[in-house]
Amino acid sequence: MSQFDAIVIGGGVNGLVAGTLLSRRGKNVCIIEKSNRFGGMASYSVDGGPTLAHSLYNLSPRTLSDIGIDPQHPVLSGKPVSTVSLSEDGRHIVFKNEGVFWSEGAKHPESDAWTDLTQQLITYGGILRQLAEAPPPGGQKAILSRGGLNELLRLAKLGIELKKLGKSEMRRFLQVVLSNVHDIVLDDLPEGPVAGMLAADAIWGSATGPRSPGTVFNLIYRLGHGGNVTQPAGGMSALTDLMVNAAQEAGCVLMPETEVSRIMLHDDTVSGVSTNDGRTLTAPIVLSNLAPRLTGRMTGPSAFDIEAMRRVRNIRARGTAAKVNLRLKDDATLPGLPSELAHERLIYAPSVEYVEAAFNPAKYRQMSKAPMIEAFKMQTADGANWLSTIVQYAPSDIEGGWTETAKEQLAQITVETLSRALPGLGDQTAGKQVITPNQIESATGAPGGHWHHAEMSLDQLLTLRPANGMARYSMGPKGLFQCGAATHPGGDVMGLAGRNAALAALEAQP
Repeated sequence: MSQFDAIVIGGGVNGLVAGTLLSRRGKNVCIIEKSNRFGGMASYSVDGGPTLAHSLYNLSPRTLSDIGIDPQHPVLSGKPVSTVSLSEDGRHIVFKNEGVFWSEGAKHPESDAWTDLTQQLITYGGILRQLAEAPPPGGQKAILSRGGLNELLRLAKLGIELKKLGKSEMRRFLQVVLSNVHDIVLDDLPEGPVAGMLAADAIWGSATGPRSPGTVFNLIYRLGHGGNVTQPAGGMSALTDLMVNAAQEAGCVLMPETEVSRIMLHDDTVSGVSTNDGRTLTAPIVLSNLAPRLTGRMTGPSAFDIEAMRRVRNIRARGTAAKVNLRLKDDATLPGLPSELAHERLIYAPSVEYVEAAFNPAKYRQMSKAPMIEAFKMQTADGANWLSTIVQYAPSDIEGGWTETAKEQLAQITVETLSRALPGLGDQTAGKQVITPNQIESATGAPGGHWHHAEMSLDQLLTLRPANGMARYSMGPKGLFQCGAATHPGGDVMGLAGRNAALAALEAQP
């Protein structure tokens, strides 16, 4: 029997952040992970291929500070990556911080309109970030308590920032934030690849299309810390290794290849966990980085009322993104792409309507025959060259299941789609890996293989995330907290869900 102050179940990014923060606040913490590697979806790979995540959007500076990682650490020092919208005519479009350009260097005619729109959304993201860096408003705090006053101050600051926008811009913010990205983008930009890139960025990893309500919120979420896309030096595995080192330096006990079988209770209060290998670990606090349904299963239904379990069962988490890794020949180049653009972020999303049409088959449990694709050329530790791609839409509940035939079809569609803009890509390919949403679920526990463990829809945000009555990280029995991507504010390798949950657990301590 081992005794701890807190136990974290699941060593993904949010679990590592939660455990490290608690340990740095003086708690004796154990982080338990069923696989042999920490980092969850961010570090998962198959047979030495590229990791599931291949870029970094929203790692919160506040999170880094709280877990003792220098934002200037060499792993995090990579320059922002440009986005390249691939075109069938070979005249690709490059998106940089300073504007939009043709691949030969000339300024694109839609550059100013794109800059104005994205800067507006980045401003909105900065305002909403204040909500992301704390538990959702509400709760049971007394108004005159320290926690209640802090919450009032946060809301007051949010109101002041909205007021600073001015009356017309504030009205625009309220109009935009809950709208669909199709209408908002095409109000400011003509239909085409510039608008298509923004539409794609609004729906990666989700079971929505550009016309779906609330997709502008998803785009703002991705722009919440300035919208820069980076690749950690050494890849995403290097980033998760850095987080593991921070946890160890803080004093966390790490237990890889250990699976929790039961969250133990005594008088409706958490008392610890038992593991599949027969060990018992005690602690008055347990934080679960798993999806709420898995957490409830480990605790047992008797710990929750019927309505709470009904809400948990009805959380929507339908993954629609698959990973297709294309092994390139040793001397391979990307045909049709200038060498200086080969290691940038590559997008195939020719228009907003193309993205919407790609979504349509997923509504009926079919993979898209003309999908959206995000790709990075990279090299793995063994020196192999890969084109690491995310393919959307490839639904987790595909009709007939993800058979080997279906996986081969998806790989073929991926090569054929990219070959429209990179002619001859198939001849440069030496092998393929296909990682489907159901494989992601099996390996990481993410329901449906969903990036956020729960759809980022309007009815599953803020005080309704992951479900009504569970928005402030506590879940049923005293001492049990959720800290995973299903909680506010979501996933995307930003670590804020784990940070916020750890702070909530500390605040609940007598």
